[in-house]
Amino acid sequence: MKTEVSTIELVSAKTNPLLGHVVWSPSKSAWYLGVSFTALIAGPLTFSWQNFVLFLVLSAVTLCLGHSLGIHRKLIHRSYESPKWLEYLLVYLGSLVGMAGPFGMLRTHDLRDWAQRQKGCHDYFAHRQSFWRDAWWQLNCEIELENPPRFLLPEALAQDKFYRALERTWMLQQLPWMLLLGWMGGFGGVVWGVCVRVAVSLTGHWWVGHYAHRRGHRTYHVNEASVQGFNVRWCGLITFGECWHNNHHAYPGSAKLGLQPDQLDPGWGVLRVLQTVGLVWNIKLPQDIPARKELRKIEKGLIACSEF
Repeated sequence: MKTEVSTIELVSAKTNPLLGHVVWSPSKSAWYLGVSFTALIAGPLTFSWQNFVLFLVLSAVTLCLGHSLGIHRKLIHRSYESPKWLEYLLVYLGSLVGMAGPFGMLRTHDLRDWAQRQKGCHDYFAHRQSFWRDAWWQLNCEIELENPPRFLLPEALAQDKFYRALERTWMLQQLPWMLLLGWMGGFGGVVWGVCVRVAVSLTGHWWVGHYAHRRGHRTYHVNEASVQGFNVRWCGLITFGECWHNNHHAYPGSAKLGLQPDQLDPGWGVLRVLQTVGLVWNIKLPQDIPARKELRKIEKGLIACSEF
């Protein structure tokens, strides 16, 4: 069953999520290794509590408002509605995380989502390889399937001038902030406000994704899906709710990711505040999503993945 995503999925009898190979991506690797080595070398040399607070604040804004609310819950899953200016602002903040532009995020997400829903898929999509190999693959490489599906952007989205410009310039969007932070806090502001923030965000996104597809607590099982999501309980705060991945696999269109009272979901809290002041509406919850015949509830919540 196709879940709620923002691209149009085109498959054929030859489309296969298993046959393919992982290849090194020079641009992706240079971007990640460049900010990471700068952070590792210049970070300790420019450390101050002021720069550390700057890193925390900018990381929270870009990861929570940008990646979680803007890119993931809004642009990809359309789990709520908002004024266009607010959508643009949130997605722009999401591009500052440094993963990709809006179209790149859509295609990457939907390809992985499609592969994980099949009866079998390549280890790249399932995070089945060892910790360090998976890190290298996800942060420095791309997968080339022999017979991949095609994902088409809806016409209105594909022709959106703001998104087209952001897709072309998402790396360059760091430059104005580097100039501003350099003017306000010197070289240390640039290092901690951009390089450390981007390096930690990219590494953390992979790290949580690695564990969220391998082991942890589950409440739901998706029949015939080759990859299950797991709830990673220890990082609800730092992921702004994105760690409740079993919930997300069960109800991908839900704007609320922490479905139990003890599942901390700061992104949901921010969304409720925006709803209260009238900036978001038509928020989707699990009960608003059509029933899926392949979804079943598990009686015992703790189930660990055996593929290690």
